[in-house]
Amino acid sequence: MTFLETIKASGVVGAGGAGFPTHVKLNAKADILIINAIECEPLLETDKYLIRNFPEDLVKGTEKIGSEISAKRKVIALKSKNKKEIAKVREAIQNLNLDIEVKEVGNFYPAGDEQMLVREVAGVTILPTQIPLSKGIVVTNVATVLDVMSEMPVTHRVITVTGEVNSPTLIKVPVGTSIKECLELAGGPKIHGFKVILGGPMMGKPCNEEDISTTYVTKTLGGIIVLPEDHAIINRHNLSIKHILSRAASACIQCRMCTDLCPRYLNGHPLYPHLVMRAAAFSDTKGESCKSAMLCCECGICEMYACPMGLSPKTINQYVKTEFLKENVRWENKEGLEYEVSDMREYRKVPTERLIRRLDLSKYVKHSFDDVIEYEPSRAIISLKQHIGAPATPIVDEGEYVVKGQLIASIGESLGANVHSSIDGLVSVKEGYIIVEKR
Repeated sequence: MTFLETIKASGVVGAGGAGFPTHVKLNAKADILIINAIECEPLLETDKYLIRNFPEDLVKGTEKIGSEISAKRKVIALKSKNKKEIAKVREAIQNLNLDIEVKEVGNFYPAGDEQMLVREVAGVTILPTQIPLSKGIVVTNVATVLDVMSEMPVTHRVITVTGEVNSPTLIKVPVGTSIKECLELAGGPKIHGFKVILGGPMMGKPCNEEDISTTYVTKTLGGIIVLPEDHAIINRHNLSIKHILSRAASACIQCRMCTDLCPRYLNGHPLYPHLVMRAAAFSDTKGESCKSAMLCCECGICEMYACPMGLSPKTINQYVKTEFLKENVRWENKEGLEYEVSDMREYRKVPTERLIRRLDLSKYVKHSFDDVIEYEPSRAIISLKQHIGAPATPIVDEGEYVVKGQLIASIGESLGANVHSSIDGLVSVKEGYIIVEKR
C-alpha cells in the first residue's frame, strides 16, 4: 500500500481534538510542515509524555511526512518552557542527522491553535475560514504523527486524568473504554458531587457524574478532568442560552475586552465579539454585525478570561453560528483582501499561568507525569463516528468474534476514518456503535 493508503487503512485522525481524517489532510503538497507539540490546554500532559518517551519516532515521522508532502521546511513547535521535551527532540534530530527545525513558542493560550501557530512559525495570517494549506502549510499533532509512524490500526489513546482524583496520572486505554473505568485507574474521584470535562478546561465538553459509565474514550480524547459540580467552569456549562442572552442584554458594558483579547482578532480576522454581544442584547442575532461570529474558533478566552462582567461571548458566538448555518449562511472573504495582524498581538497574548489562576485550577497543576498506567477493559463501546465526516459502516455481524486491530467498520470512499476493534471479543452492532465484549 502507498503511504496514504496505509494511513487510511489504519484509521488515523487528528488526535489533537478535531478528528480530521489524516489521509485526507496529507494528500497535498506544501512548503512547510509544522508539528504541533504545544499542548496549550491547561493541565494536559499527554503530548509532553509522548515527546519525552518517543522522540525518535516523532522526528522520523516528521521527516517522513515532510518528504511525502514535499515540504521544504519541517518544524516541530514546542513551548519554550518545556525544556526536557525540547532537549529530547533536539537530541533525536542530531542523532538522526535530519534537517528539522525546533521552534520555541511562548507560554500563552491558545498557542496551539493552528492559526496562531502558523503566525508564530511562518509569520503569515491565514484568511478567515481557510486552512493552513491555503498558505502552503500543513499542521499536524504529535500523537497523530506517532499513529502514522506505527502503521498499525488506531486502537488506543494515552490520556491525562487529573483534577479531583486521588492519583492524577496518565493512562493508556483502548478506544471504547468507559470514562468511569478511566477514573478508577486514577484512584477514583475524591469528592462527591462532581462533573467531568472531556478534553481541556477551555474547550472540553462536560460529562455528568451519572453519565461516566455510558461515555467512552474516542480517538481524539486527550484529557479527563474531574471538577466539583459547583466549580466556575462547570457553572458556565450549566447556563441555558436563554439565560446567557438575558445576561448579555442586562450586563454587557461594551468594554471591548472580549474583542481586544480575541486571538483571531489579534491575528487580523474581522471578528468582533463585543458587537455580537451588543446585537444579542437587542435580540438581533441574525444581523450583519453578527456574521463575524462565524469566525470564532471557540477557544474561550473571551468568556473564561477577558470579560470583566463574567458574560459568555463564546457561547453566544456558538449560538449565532448555529443559527446562520441553519439558514445556510456562510462567511465570504472579500476578494483580494488580506488581513493584517494587530500591532497589539504580542502584548495581548494570555499567559497560561495567569489563565490557570483565573480558572481556579492552580491546585491541579502537575508539571509532568513520568509513568503511564495501561489497562484493558472487558468491554469496549466503539463509536462509528470519532472523526469529521460520515460515520463508518459496520462490516462485522452480530455475534462475530473479532481480534484487536481488526477492521470492524469501513468508511469506503466517503470522508471519514476506518474503525478497528480495540480488544478481542464478540461483537454486538448497535445504532452508532459497535460493542466488543470478552467472553
